[in-house]
Amino acid sequence: MRSAIIACTLAMLPALAAGQVTGPVVHVGDTVATFSILAYDPETGEIGGAVQSRVFSVGNGVLWAEAGVGAIATQAIVDVSYGPKGLAYLRQGLSAEEVIKRVYAEDPDPRPENWTKQGRQFAVVDAKGNVAAFTGPRASEWAGDRQVRYATAQISLRGRRSSTA
Repeated sequence: MRSAIIACTLAMLPALAAGQVTGPVVHVGDTVATFSILAYDPETGEIGGAVQSRVFSVGNGVLWAEAGVGAIATQAIVDVSYGPKGLAYLRQGLSAEEVIKRVYAEDPDPRPENWTKQGRQFAVVDAKGNVAAFTGPRASEWAGDRQVRYATAQISLRGRRSSTA
């Protein structure tokens, strides 16, 4: 699993270095960044996930996992129901890609004016090591995801931008 995590982390670096983040982000007290990663180890069948964020105790709303089933990460404009729903679909045998499509399609978008489903960001790894992710167009000022075999990483960043660091 370590090699999958390292590969996925490295896959994210070119996007950041290529200027997809337009200008330095200056921490001004309201900057929020969240990074999550899900991975599968084909040798052991283990599935794992990790998250870091400025948001205190973020792990209890971002990561969802069940041994032998898979793992889900949901961030940006979070709907915590994505975790349990995603795991339920994985238990039914849906692939990671199918879970992404189904959960998003079923989101009723109850608060589109200030908590829109277009701001959701979530990822899935299933028990076979398939990965998929979705980053909505309104997730944050900069948000994205990258996948490599057996791993997916997501980042969302919201803060004030400055032309000087």
